[in-house]
Amino acid sequence: MASPESHVNFDAPAVLRKWPSLNNQRRTESRCPYLLVDGTLDECIREFMAKPASMRHLYEIHTSPQPPLVNAVLSAEIVAELARLRDFL
Repeated sequence: MASPESHVNFDAPAVLRKWPSLNNQRRTESRCPYLLVDGTLDECIREFMAKPASMRHLYEIHTSPQPPLVNAVLSAEIVAELARLRDFL
């Protein structure tokens, strides 16, 4: 878990991307996800969490790394943890 001195800048620039899919599976011929939201980390987390849980594996948030909690590309599991952290703060 994060230490008390750990801090996440939810105002940092970020983009929400979605992988092209068919039947809730990533399309294998696709090379990269496409842009959905270009805003702050907070905005991207909110948009991500508004998606159905069963579809979240198709989405990624790209942002500047903020060690130790935030990597350049955030998976569904990490985004859910950051959403809980944001709501707690």
